[in-house]
Amino acid sequence: MTRTKTYLPLALAAALALALPSRTLAAEAGAEKPIATVNGVAIPPIYVEFIRRERLARGQSDEALSDAAIRDALIAAELLAQEALKAGMDKDPKMVALLAFQRKELLGRAVLEDYLRKHPVSEETLKSEYEKAKAKAGESEYRVRHILVTSEKEAKDIIAQLRKKAKFEDLAKKQSKDTSAGNGGDLGWVSPSNLVGEFADAMAKLKKGEYSKTPVQTRFGWHVIRLDDARPVKIPGYDEVKGRIAQQLQQIEVRKYLRELAGNAKVE
Repeated sequence: MTRTKTYLPLALAAALALALPSRTLAAEAGAEKPIATVNGVAIPPIYVEFIRRERLARGQSDEALSDAAIRDALIAAELLAQEALKAGMDKDPKMVALLAFQRKELLGRAVLEDYLRKHPVSEETLKSEYEKAKAKAGESEYRVRHILVTSEKEAKDIIAQLRKKAKFEDLAKKQSKDTSAGNGGDLGWVSPSNLVGEFADAMAKLKKGEYSKTPVQTRFGWHVIRLDDARPVKIPGYDEVKGRIAQQLQQIEVRKYLRELAGNAKVE
């Protein structure tokens, strides 16, 4: 799996710069030629990476990503930071707290990046999760409507009205307790895996245009279901969703790591 780097937004990088002594930044910059020197303060080349990645993430134009545009932005940021320091804004309690908090956020991101690098998701795991998702999705998805009521008697009464040629959509608008009532009970295209079992089983047994002849009970209440259409599921290829699967599994790893840290910490 390709490792995803964590890049610092320019605003946070600038905040960290204000929070660090100038000699520290100079040491980190090493012997590299600065991008520019503003009132004797050298702007290290690493700042180019910060702002370029931020602008790429925001989808900015090629012009905004040019060397000249980035250099101008870094100079502007340095000029503004120097003015803030002259005005003593770095001593304001709220600013001090903000800089301290942003520094913690940056360090936290660095720890998470390091953790994910040491706990990579294998290709085998990614493919296994993809196959599980395919199996869960099934072979078909359904366009379905339903009317949700609180009692079996109400559901039977609705079925009786449908037998007398009452319009399903009108009954849904008048009597359904579900949020889909305003749409005539329309749930759109749904996968059985995303529905409660009793509902999904009853739905899958219906033919196109048919409604359930007996009420269907779930934990939400009593349903009358109508199947409007069905079609084969279009499942994207592994390469199309591999990145999303990796992100989901990484999020699971991060939550696991945070639970471990909390479990070993003294939180009062």
